Amino acid sequence: MRDAEKTVGNMIDKLKTAFIGSIDSEGFPNMKAMLQPRKREGIKTIYLTTNTSSMRVAQYRENNHACIYFCDTRFFRGVMLRGTMEVLTDPASKEMIWQEGDTMYYPEGVTDPDYCVLKFTAISGRFYSNFKSESFAVE
Repeated sequence: MRDAEKTVGNMIDKLKTAFIGSIDSEGFPNMKAMLQPRKREGIKTIYLTTNTSSMRVAQYRENNHACIYFCDTRFFRGVMLRGTMEVLTDPASKEMIWQEGDTMYYPEGVTDPDYCVLKFTAISGRFYSNFKSESFAVE
């Protein structure tokens, strides 16, 4: 792939859904659909919101290995990013990606103890398009 950061980054920005993967206590992969990321730094670091009380947060705290998959159904292409997921609960991280309307999910606002940030850090990826797959490193 000529420019993974540009190609994948543009794809991430256009899609409304991200699928995140975690590992459960029995070692099985678990997937979940999420709203699109709130912020990204290239394709290396991606931020999402979720409930601190969620099963996914408990899984990431036990085993931080993770993946994110983005699927563009219009052109039948996708990308999986593989890396680690951190659960951030500090005020600066929570404020960084808070958006108006989030009280719908977190009634107590940005300080809601059930609101946290998932910070995904990619190490590698695999892109599928035109009946071909290609692995790449994330710098």
